[in-house]
Amino acid sequence: MKSFLDQAALQNHPIRALTQFLEAEEASEIAKKYDELRFVGYVMDIGFDTVTIITSDRFKVVVGGVPRNSMLIMTPSIPSKTIPPHFTLLRVLEAASTPLSSETQQTYFELQKKSMPELDIFTQSELQWGALKTGVLGMFYASPDVQNAVEFSGDINNYVSAHKYKVYAPTEALLKLVVNSLVPTENRFEIGDLRLTECRLPVQISSIPPVKVCVSTKDFMGSRTAMFGKTRLGKSNVVKIIAQSIIETTLITKNVGQLIFDVNGEYANDNPQDGNTSLASAYKDTCVIYALTPKEKTPSKPLKLNFYAHPSASLPIISSLLATDEKTSANYISAFLSVDLPSFEAIDQMSPGDQLRAKRKILIYWAILQSAGFTNDESKLRLLIPLLDPKYNSTVMKRVYGDDTSKHPKIASLDDLVDMLTRFAIADREQPLLSSTAGKTLFDADDRALLGFLSPTSTTSSGTKILQKYRRYHDKNAGNFVTEILELLAAGKTVIIDLGNAPPELMEYFSKHLSTAVFADQVDKFSNNELGDKYVQLYFEEAHNLFAPSDTDESTKIYRRLAKEGAKYHIGMVYSTQSVTSVSKDLLAQTENFFIAHLASQDEVNALAKMNIAYESMREDIMLTKTPGYMRMLTRSHRFVVPMQAHRFQIATPPKKEA
Repeated sequence: MKSFLDQAALQNHPIRALTQFLEAEEASEIAKKYDELRFVGYVMDIGFDTVTIITSDRFKVVVGGVPRNSMLIMTPSIPSKTIPPHFTLLRVLEAASTPLSSETQQTYFELQKKSMPELDIFTQSELQWGALKTGVLGMFYASPDVQNAVEFSGDINNYVSAHKYKVYAPTEALLKLVVNSLVPTENRFEIGDLRLTECRLPVQISSIPPVKVCVSTKDFMGSRTAMFGKTRLGKSNVVKIIAQSIIETTLITKNVGQLIFDVNGEYANDNPQDGNTSLASAYKDTCVIYALTPKEKTPSKPLKLNFYAHPSASLPIISSLLATDEKTSANYISAFLSVDLPSFEAIDQMSPGDQLRAKRKILIYWAILQSAGFTNDESKLRLLIPLLDPKYNSTVMKRVYGDDTSKHPKIASLDDLVDMLTRFAIADREQPLLSSTAGKTLFDADDRALLGFLSPTSTTSSGTKILQKYRRYHDKNAGNFVTEILELLAAGKTVIIDLGNAPPELMEYFSKHLSTAVFADQVDKFSNNELGDKYVQLYFEEAHNLFAPSDTDESTKIYRRLAKEGAKYHIGMVYSTQSVTSVSKDLLAQTENFFIAHLASQDEVNALAKMNIAYESMREDIMLTKTPGYMRMLTRSHRFVVPMQAHRFQIATPPKKEA
């Protein structure tokens, strides 16, 4: 009766795949159907971390081969009636020596020396045996708490004598249990196919069973996901699949907004070279594109910077643009670009005297932009600096304009400011203008560098005209796009920031500016208990530029905060780069999901293995295999690395959701 009840309890249990497998093995052995067996060998030596198994050529051929890093299962040779069904999962590490290894080598040597054309049946029987060393990944067994659920432990609670175990190559049903049973059924989708080895040459009798690899978008929401590997090996393809899966699985709930910083334009624009449709084309109703340089065939919204409103960010951008065009050789240009303008946030923290001097510098910078033809909305500028008049002391005003104060200009517009500062620049070069503070000049070195650019000493110098070609990066109304993007993310939309062909400084500015805005918005929702089940996913390409190993760089502080605190505020990240060592250790330590393609450097794979012990046994394979899309995946749900061939992103066949 107890046996009957136990079997009834397992009727719909996933672990039933094991009992059915063992029953089928026993039946095939009794019927002498040896070509249908999945038996690989016996255990020669066993421990908590490694198991050495004895196997033969025939066993390996029948199961379709036993490549390195393939998965085997170990079960008691005689199942216990008192212990529930369970098995130990093993990963093949390398060939192992046997007690007869030296004798076998001696036999081979003697045979080859005598040039024997073939071996007799008895010698063949002796020489076909060998051993494999395997690593213990853990145990699968029925959950003691949850009905019809499988539980996995990363260790084994006990082992007995080696001769009491058998080792098998799992069937398709068991491989599905191993690979997918721990993945939440909620928001589950297929990401690829199980691929144990790069070599696809089939073994004579059988082949490794095909198995679909599943993950859940729950694994990525609020988590950090890393893509490492050399270029053109499928990192971006996997990113597209992850973004696609989140769109597919949240079409109804709309609880996950995605923000993709597309530095190469591959998510926003179709790529005929790869025969790929972009993510934006695949989901036109869900994706919204903001582009710095609009593409003719890609509908987008403008993504530009208000150079007036962000002087501390726009001047470095101008510097980069001029450097790219190789127009920084003139002394007056290099002096202008050496100026460090404060932000308005920094000015608010200054003393009144320092505030006045800082605002005067910004007014000179505004005059430069006005002279170069950068459009503006003066009503908005007056919200930043109410008076466009620098309010220089009466002494210097009389020096420049004469004693008749009625002829002193009233600064009512930026054009008035340009005229005034041009005259002040000329007057100061003739004889330095004096400050109202005794013994000090009116302009410091930075002021003179700015004035020298506004009004160069040489009449042949281009002056502010040199900036006119960069007006396409400016928009007097820019700034509202941040609010728009936050609203789109809150509505569950996918926003793609197309930064293709943009200068690095512009990429850095928009990445930092939007990341800071998203973080602040999520923190605000958290503080007001409004987060609920809402998430935001951020996607970063070329992550080594943003998440550098240095922990002291203020420009990357927001990314360190995202890495450390993002999960609490429901912010997830997917970041891609070619190098493990170029990324902050803080971020690596906080990363839950990994997709590893080919890495050529031993230093890189050693750093990966040091950072995550699960990759220790896979270092050689990561360096040797170069097939595009061949990934070693580790997620929050998967307790061990799963090698898989990622699906190719396609509009017609979105990731399949499982029931």
